[in-house]
Amino acid sequence: MLEARRLTTEETTIEYDFLVLAPGSVPNFFGVDGAEEHAFPLRTMDDAIPLRYQILDCFERAAQAEDAEARTALLRFAIVGGGHTGVEYAGALAELIYGPLLEDYAEISRDEVEVTLIEGGERLLPGMAPRLQEYAHTRLVKRRVKIRLGSQVQAVGPRRVVTSVDGDLATHTVVWAAGVRGDPAVGAWGLPVGRSGRVPVEETLQVPGHPEVFVVGDLAYLESGGTPLPQVAQVALQQGNAAADNIVRLREGKAPRPFVYRDLGLLAVVGRNAAVAQVWGRTFTGLPAWVLWLTIHLAWLIGFRNRMLVLVNWAWNYVFYRRAVRLILPDARAKTDQLFAGEGADE
Repeated sequence: MLEARRLTTEETTIEYDFLVLAPGSVPNFFGVDGAEEHAFPLRTMDDAIPLRYQILDCFERAAQAEDAEARTALLRFAIVGGGHTGVEYAGALAELIYGPLLEDYAEISRDEVEVTLIEGGERLLPGMAPRLQEYAHTRLVKRRVKIRLGSQVQAVGPRRVVTSVDGDLATHTVVWAAGVRGDPAVGAWGLPVGRSGRVPVEETLQVPGHPEVFVVGDLAYLESGGTPLPQVAQVALQQGNAAADNIVRLREGKAPRPFVYRDLGLLAVVGRNAAVAQVWGRTFTGLPAWVLWLTIHLAWLIGFRNRMLVLVNWAWNYVFYRRAVRLILPDARAKTDQLFAGEGADE
């Protein structure tokens, strides 16, 4: 209740002087028919586990399938969205499949597997320099990823994806990385909701008419130079610090400061020893960008112990180039079982 300055949860009610809202975002399916029901989002670890099970299950079923069309649908993996998430996942999936995974399934040939990246725009990684976009495109193609640019997804079914370029593609796995929107729950809280489900805020990150409420991160809609700030981690981190500083200033009787975003650059990993980076006014590709990506991500981890554990883990995987891909968790089967439950039924 905004007017009463009261926050009600499932367990208790809390009265507040200041409230900071940072619930993040949810996948944006843009109203595509069947996408929310049948596509696999990729936002959190909870999303990644059932997706991993789905990929392994498709390989298991394909290894036993005798029908050529059934094998094709099982071994075609469609990724929707050519932004950072889509590009990084396409590179990682191709590296996983054409590396250790196919070694475990000798009965499946490399030519039977298809990883397709579908992007509605004319270039991958929008917002990055053209040189970096071209490098990412070339590296993905070398990793056997099929890229479909200018292709709009029109529908997603349990065993197909329909696009404006290729029409009806048979596949059991559609990964949705096409964008995010603000958490839809905020509409019921009495907050104004604007474009992409985000809450418009003032330059100080306060909600208009409610100076005691701050909104930060993916949920906040704030423009810089006429362009909305991107829904990325750097924006959220800087806004969190700015909101905390403004709350301290308000408690001291001072005026809050406008938020000024400092663009620290953009990075994306395309695969092993391959990345693109746009930082410090310069662009990097290949191994230098990959090392830069590792260094920056390590630096942002909390605690020396966490940094060392991640560094050792990365070094181990890099040297031995093996991944424990065969672990399947029963609790992750729900969506996969739902997709295969209708096998043989009309769509």
